[in-house]
Order: sequence, then C-alpha cells, then structure tokens
Amino acid sequence: MSLADTKTRKAVVAGLMAAGCLFSAGSALAQAIVVRSTGPSAAEYPQGRKLPANASVTLRAGDRLTVLDKAGTRVLSGPGSFALNGAINRNETAGSALASLTVRTPGARVRTGAVRGAPLAASTAEANAPDSVWYVDVSKGGTFCVADPTAVVLWRPNRASEGAGKLLSADGSMADVAWKAGSALKLWPVASVPVVDGQSYTFSNPVGPTVKIRLKLLASVPSEDMAVASVFADNGCNAQLDVIANSAAPQAAGG
Repeated sequence: MSLADTKTRKAVVAGLMAAGCLFSAGSALAQAIVVRSTGPSAAEYPQGRKLPANASVTLRAGDRLTVLDKAGTRVLSGPGSFALNGAINRNETAGSALASLTVRTPGARVRTGAVRGAPLAASTAEANAPDSVWYVDVSKGGTFCVADPTAVVLWRPNRASEGAGKLLSADGSMADVAWKAGSALKLWPVASVPVVDGQSYTFSNPVGPTVKIRLKLLASVPSEDMAVASVFADNGCNAQLDVIANSAAPQAAGG
C-alpha cells in the first residue's frame, strides 16, 4: 500500500470515527428517561431507565409511564404504543415549569433560615412536592444529588405553622432544625452536620415519619433539563426524578 493510500485510509477512518462520535452524542441528547413508572410494565420500564432515541414504548392496561425527552415531560397511559421521537407539541407553560424546577438553587443566606428569591406559597398552603429539584424533601427522604454543598435546602410540605425536627448524620453529628410559620425552606445546618458525598442521614420530627437521606455531590451541573435528569438517573437520585415527574401533563394515546 502506498503512502498516499495509507493517508487516505487514515483520513476515512478518522472521519468515520468523528461521525460516530457525533451520532452517539446526538443520540444521547435525544434519548428519553423514565422519571416515574407504575403498573404491570413497571419492571420493564423502571424509574431512571434511559431509552434510545426514537424508541417505541408498548404499555398494557393499567400502565402509567412518565417520561422526559428533548420535548419535555409527558405521561403515557396504557394500553397503547407510543413513539418517543421528541416531536410532540407540548404546552409551553409546562415546559417553563420544568425549566424552573431544574434551575440551580440560589445560595443566598437569609436570617429566617430560608433562601432568598425561592418561590413560596401562601403560609396556609400545603404543597405536594417541592418546586425545585434541588430541595431535600424531609417528608419522604431518599437519595439526593447536590449541586452546591454549601447551600443544601431542606423542604417541608406543610408550612402553615412552625415546625421542628432533628438531623442526624451517620458520623454522629446532629443538629436541630426549625421552620418559622409560613416557611417551607431551611438551609442545611452545614456547620453542625457537614455535607459529605455518599453520607447517610436521618431526619426525625414529632409529626411525621423518620426518613433516611443520602447525599451525592455533583462535580458539575449540566445546563439542560435532559442532562440534569440523566445525572439524577445515573446517581440513583430518584427523589429528584419524582419532582420532575410531578411537572408532567398527560398526553393522548398515540402521542
């Protein structure tokens, strides 16, 4: 083989490899992620499963699958077959709501123990889920991915009255946590209970169950919703996938 032929062959191989890399990157961005799954097919489509681009999902009666793809979130109800091609026209308001969920939690401290600029409902309200994926739900617990270890926010659903609880780390450190009436948010007491990657904690309070919390510190945080959800799936942060699922709206069969 001549030198010219060798150079040509290397150029072709390099081009194919580059194209393959671009295709893989595009496919990764276009894939769908299961953010919630219930029904007979839940074992086949578990929470956190990544589906390839343009995948077809076949559901049985009683199935309810919430997926996130490049077009946003939606709920698929069986029986039926659904193409995850990202071409569905979604409600713009729902898309904006999802975007607000995944914005990194602001880290400003306030004397009340909440977070400045974070959205709060009326003081008598009780929310079913956090309005940010970065809040740690002390009513349910679970594994949580942390964007900023200096500004982890504890969230409670009932903010009508004062609240209190105790945060205990596996290393023995502990701290009392108190909410003022009307507040749903409280900064993690990092001075007393350090935020450690992979560490397990428990939160207990007089009016609710004791829950287990596990933290996973992220080296970096993606800017796109799909990429954020992918990080949650990779790290088993299903509690945060649940928050994304709550933003989804049902779609008609076939959609």
